[in-house]
Amino acid sequence: MPIKIPDTLPAREALRSEDVDLIDSSSASRQDIRPMKVLLLNLMPKKAQTEIQFARLLGASPLQVELTLMTTASYSPRNVAQEHLIEFYRTLDDVRDEHFDALIVTGAPIETLPFEDVKYWKELTEIIEWSKTHAFRRLGICWGAQALMKVIYGIEKFQMDAKLFGIYDHNLQHCSSTRLMQGFIDRFPMPVSRFTANQAGDIESAGLEVLAKSDESGVAMARCSRSGDLFILNHLEYDADTLGQEYLRDKEAGADTLMPEHYYPNNDDSQEPINRWRPYAFLLFNNFINELYQDTPFDLTQIKDRT
Repeated sequence: MPIKIPDTLPAREALRSEDVDLIDSSSASRQDIRPMKVLLLNLMPKKAQTEIQFARLLGASPLQVELTLMTTASYSPRNVAQEHLIEFYRTLDDVRDEHFDALIVTGAPIETLPFEDVKYWKELTEIIEWSKTHAFRRLGICWGAQALMKVIYGIEKFQMDAKLFGIYDHNLQHCSSTRLMQGFIDRFPMPVSRFTANQAGDIESAGLEVLAKSDESGVAMARCSRSGDLFILNHLEYDADTLGQEYLRDKEAGADTLMPEHYYPNNDDSQEPINRWRPYAFLLFNNFINELYQDTPFDLTQIKDRT
């Protein structure tokens, strides 16, 4: 089934070129099914790139997905046209009376800051609290996952000695979330790009299950078995060249960033990286949407706080 996005969203052409199944608003309204309503809180500076990455994964589901884009009102990013935000993005006040099957909170390049020093932290906290009764399930990516775990469970992040940067293999853990991880092999790759981490002991003490972790990069995914909320500390949604773009950007800026590990063939940055993680990205998001469809109430106004 297709994904419903705004008819004039610039990302539509890029998604069409990849044969992502799209549906326009008029066609969606004629289908006699309730679409899965997903709210994407996009905190990344490159909004269009992130829109494509997540729409691509959500659009691969056999279910119809209606994607709503969200931003913060208290902070306007500098790298995106204000007209784009006004036309395609909504704020908490815009959606306050609506209900969604899921809220996705993306990463953000602010992880070295204490949570309370983030300009929109108060607003983000309000969004997360609002979501407990207006979104059936939450999915956090990288800093977004850390923010969700901080607000809901009080789990702190900690600074690492150096940036964790590259493609790392992660081991699937024995857990109760068999539907979500169905089809995964015992060891699979994930892109990692962060300066901070969360301790496995803190996560488990809060009652969350660790789904995947690595000896090199630590915890990769965790989940609340009660609410079904999912916390992904890495970036399965990344394109093949995303880490390379970050690496070149840091080099040009004079930052002391090492070449991403296990990324370029033969550690030669003149060679094209190979996207070895994309099948697992599609698999995870497909499982997530299918599980959401089975668990969510048909009447979203009946959502109760299960955190």
